[in-house]
Amino acid sequence: MSNTSLRRSLGTKLRLAILGTTLVALVLALGTMIAYDLRTWHRGWIADVQAQADLLGHASAEDLAAGNPRGAQDALATLRLQPRLRNAAVYDAQGRLFAGWHAAGSDAPPTTLARTDADAGAGASHDLLVRSPIVDQGRTLGTVTVRARDEIDERIAGYAAVSLGLVLLALAITWAVSGWLKAIVLRPLAAMADIARDAVQHGVSSRRAAKLGEDEVGELVDAFNGLLAEIERRKSEQDAAAADKDREVAERRHAQQEVMRLNEELERRVHDRTAQLESSNRDLQLATREAESANRAKSEFLSNMSHELRTPLNAIIGFGQLLNHADAGGDPERNRGFVQHIVDAGNHLLTLINEILNLAQIESGKVTISLEPVELREVLEECHALTRTASAQRGIRLVFPMETPLSVSADRTRLKQVLLNLLSNAVKYNREHGAVIVECTAGDQGRIRVAVQDTGNGLTPDQLRQLFQPFNRLGLDNTTIEGSGIGLVLTKRLVELMGGTIGVRSTPGTGSTFWIDLRSAEPAAMPRAPSRPRLPTPSELVGDPQLATILCVDDNRANLALLTEALSLRTDCMVLTATDGQAGVDMARSHSPDVILMDNNMPIMSGREAMRVLQQDPATAGIPIIAVSAAAMPAMVSSGLEQGYFRYLVKPYDLVDLTDAIDAAIDMSRRGGVAPDADA
Repeated sequence: MSNTSLRRSLGTKLRLAILGTTLVALVLALGTMIAYDLRTWHRGWIADVQAQADLLGHASAEDLAAGNPRGAQDALATLRLQPRLRNAAVYDAQGRLFAGWHAAGSDAPPTTLARTDADAGAGASHDLLVRSPIVDQGRTLGTVTVRARDEIDERIAGYAAVSLGLVLLALAITWAVSGWLKAIVLRPLAAMADIARDAVQHGVSSRRAAKLGEDEVGELVDAFNGLLAEIERRKSEQDAAAADKDREVAERRHAQQEVMRLNEELERRVHDRTAQLESSNRDLQLATREAESANRAKSEFLSNMSHELRTPLNAIIGFGQLLNHADAGGDPERNRGFVQHIVDAGNHLLTLINEILNLAQIESGKVTISLEPVELREVLEECHALTRTASAQRGIRLVFPMETPLSVSADRTRLKQVLLNLLSNAVKYNREHGAVIVECTAGDQGRIRVAVQDTGNGLTPDQLRQLFQPFNRLGLDNTTIEGSGIGLVLTKRLVELMGGTIGVRSTPGTGSTFWIDLRSAEPAAMPRAPSRPRLPTPSELVGDPQLATILCVDDNRANLALLTEALSLRTDCMVLTATDGQAGVDMARSHSPDVILMDNNMPIMSGREAMRVLQQDPATAGIPIIAVSAAAMPAMVSSGLEQGYFRYLVKPYDLVDLTDAIDAAIDMSRRGGVAPDADA
């Protein structure tokens, strides 16, 4: 923007500010004066018309009483001297016109008095209507009405004309004054702006601004000129010193460039080295975390696998030793029971080993999948036949699709294994007399979904996050439902190998739905949960006081039967049994046994929790407790002995070791104190 436009903009702003201020002041002053005058005039006019009506009413009272309308007409005729009055009328007490008058060119008063007219106010076309009652000696004889022309519009128009003239005159005077102010204030400022622009753009500092007065603007001009003089002096000094420094600057520039080059080279090397170290540290941290995670996973896998393998092995070895015992023969029925326990445990062990081997083969990539078109109808019929018996034992209703034409691209054997696994879980974890529903639906992008829905207890969000981890039974390890926690992991791996996906939806308390999606084409029955052994009554425990009372606590029916049968060979002990930790605590408190054989993983209350409860009770704190557990990792054994177990027997255990541990515990118990032995 040029200097001229700047001056014009500032001058225009100054003039507009003065004009605006003057205009606002005039409008406020004139508006207030006119409004006050109109209000005063209007009130006076109403008072005048009201007085005229009152006088007419007083003058017409006698004529109205005497029934002389002519006298009242004469009184009304006097109103012709009032040019602003339009009409007037006298009405009797019944509202009928008694006498009336109206000016030339105005409407005659109505023949009857309207009851809804206001006592005083504006009528049609801004007319003013005033009504006054005619009263004689306290008696109302009639009413006088007077209608007058309201001239407020004419007065407003007159005021507006005068106000407009005053405003125009004031604006003209203000415009002239603002021009004078603009000349004496803005001219020196414009000159200083031009001089400053030349000094900045062209380096000209010899020009000076003209001083027009001794006021503040003049002082500003003097200060500005002094500033220019000081700038000019310093500039000359700087020019003289600049020549001396040019040589020094040239010499230093070369040295600085060399130093900068060396610094840049050093920074680049440090940056590259730092980046290499950071990358190495990140790789090292990642490798460390992966190694720690792999080590933890291996330890957990070995611990869980050891526990799951030792549990059936314990029953196999124990019952085998019982059959091999010299005193065990004689009762064929009893021996057949032992053999059945061995067979059941062996089958369970075989299933577990097969699942572990299958999982290992899948993880190592040695499983071969042969994809082919498979009709779901045929596979579902075979799965239905294989799960019908297990579901019928618990009264669970199986609902399969009546007929499905859908086919999937899958390995027929592996698909059947997947569906049997899902169906088996749906039956095993279902409620009694529940239902399992199988549905087949076609989805988007050429996918087929097979869903298995149960009516069990469902899964919590935390359990859903841990669902497909090996040996993780979601907190169900202490229940009577058998399982290894590998089945769902195998199912997931097999589905993924066939190019599909697996998922689950579950609502706690309602049930779960497992589904698999395969390209354009689910579990085997498990044995029923064992029933809890009957606990002996106190009357059955009455016997020889020299007999040692041994309490066996284990939730596994076969392991509990093995302990009972092994101890039945002894003639110096009486055996009590309990199938969970809480029942074991209750039995120990009520029967005060000499020795307690305690499993670790049990429902309601674990073995270690039960041991802590018994140790805190003075009545049971002195009872030696022998751990009989399939948790065989050294850390588990050491921590168990540290927490107070008398001995720690690992399943499968040798009956000789069991006898030695019981003998030592009975001896310690009868001597009145417990000294935990660190030997497992």
